[in-house]
Amino acid sequence: MKIVILHTKDAAGPPEDPVLGQIEGALRAEGHETSRVMVDGDVEPLVVALRRDRPDLVFNLAEAFGGKSALESNVAALLNLLGLRYTGSSPAGLIQAGDKTLTKKVLSFHGIRTAKFATVYRGAVDWAGDEIAFPLIVKPPQEDASIGVTQKSIVRTPQELLQTIGALQAEYQSPALIEQFIEGREFYVGVLGNANARALPVVELDFSKFPTDRPKIASYEAKWGEDGGGTGAEFEGTESVFPEELDEELGKRMQQVAVDAFQALRLRDYARIDLRVTDGGEIYVIEVNPNCYLERQGEFARAAERAGVPYQELIATIVELATARYAR
Repeated sequence: MKIVILHTKDAAGPPEDPVLGQIEGALRAEGHETSRVMVDGDVEPLVVALRRDRPDLVFNLAEAFGGKSALESNVAALLNLLGLRYTGSSPAGLIQAGDKTLTKKVLSFHGIRTAKFATVYRGAVDWAGDEIAFPLIVKPPQEDASIGVTQKSIVRTPQELLQTIGALQAEYQSPALIEQFIEGREFYVGVLGNANARALPVVELDFSKFPTDRPKIASYEAKWGEDGGGTGAEFEGTESVFPEELDEELGKRMQQVAVDAFQALRLRDYARIDLRVTDGGEIYVIEVNPNCYLERQGEFARAAERAGVPYQELIATIVELATARYAR
């Protein structure tokens, strides 16, 4: 097929995100013809490029429009308007999973456990119906990649809460999502498929080398390092590993929760579900990532390989899943 890889401007670099070349290589190894189209902040050039290339399928890696991740769903909506076939979730799935507040409401409706929460914006409070107690974590509800999540996001007093809400609203011009902070281990579970979606092996975010004086959270620094540079105590103190001594029954329950969340939000093709598990074995969904990062050394691709799906086959499977949806 003729496949366009759709990506954001920041992925083009410099430096270029390695996932572009990796997916391109995997697609070409499968016999597909590939090209790239970049999403920036202007609709017209994007439409012109997509109409010019007239692809059989768009491999949609665009997680933002004009640098705004809250507009990710609009890119998929544009592909719909142009009558193009594409990989990954629909605008509806991206909207639901992209708004953490809405995600939590939908999951709660389906009986899937999430942390108690409330949202605050310009003095208006939306309570979830349950009382929440300190410590709390405060974050922007429509950002991904842990943007806006730092050690200051964990608050223990009303004064800290008000200060953090004010700072967050000033920076992001959005509501503040306030959640009860869940102490426990953190896990990532990939889901691959559609009607018969299956969970991949469980990955744990290991905090054993994390600074002992800081709450164990997957902050922006833990994921990307100080200033995004891949350095710093939190970045160096976390590692994604396959847990060797994970209780088998707990692992199966986490995988089932991940598939349930995937289906409740009506996601498509592939996604990663982030979980927290308490010492008592309670499983909480803390974030849902449709169209998750597919870099070869990322959690999703590594989990797929552990399940017997090497990288080239993984990319081919995503293409096949998308193509089958449209064939139906």
